[in-house]
Amino acid sequence: MKIGIIGGTGGQGLGIAIRFVQAGKDVIIGSRAVEKAQEAVDKIKELLEKDDIPNLKAAENPNAASEADILVLTVPLAAQQPTLLSIKEGAAGKILMDATGPLETAIGGPPTRCLYLSEGAAAERAQKILPDTTVICAFNNISSGALMNFTEPIDCDCLIAGDDQEAKVTVAKLIERIPGVQVVDCGPLERAQIIEKITPLLIGLNIKKTCTDAGIRITGIDPECKLY
Repeated sequence: MKIGIIGGTGGQGLGIAIRFVQAGKDVIIGSRAVEKAQEAVDKIKELLEKDDIPNLKAAENPNAASEADILVLTVPLAAQQPTLLSIKEGAAGKILMDATGPLETAIGGPPTRCLYLSEGAAAERAQKILPDTTVICAFNNISSGALMNFTEPIDCDCLIAGDDQEAKVTVAKLIERIPGVQVVDCGPLERAQIIEKITPLLIGLNIKKTCTDAGIRITGIDPECKLY
């Protein structure tokens, strides 16, 4: 299975890419310019202290979407729509995990405040833009700091939401290849409206507590109630 990290050159995209590379998955880092994607690949090689990583490559976003089997979108809200439109053809018939945070930074505000969208959630907007793609809200509440601390397990659950149960099982199996992470199915895609609002809360905690990896655990759920 090839994983395409669309807009994967920022901290979150890099962290997700590293974690999946460590899990032995084939990863394609996408960007608007292949040169920028290659810089991200070179950065990962440097961090992992490897001259060659056969299961990691760079591509422009549309090519990454076409070649990959499953996609992860890691772009700021302002770039979400144009990026999705650029990969619409390649993403058709595939699963896309949307990690977009609807933060007020998109309109010059602080990252600790949520921007309310007419579509409800950023993931719901993604589904409207890509009607032929199965969108799953995921990775919104795992910080780039935790992801980039790649020598340690992540002490955080990954809350997901989506309307396709089979797709949620697929992404859960994939996400749980990251050490320490447990996936919690929060229900249909409309629940992304709640999940996405946790992001500015966690950012605020990171700022207040001067840390980089504040996360969330859901307790009291029977371990037998997993998606798979």
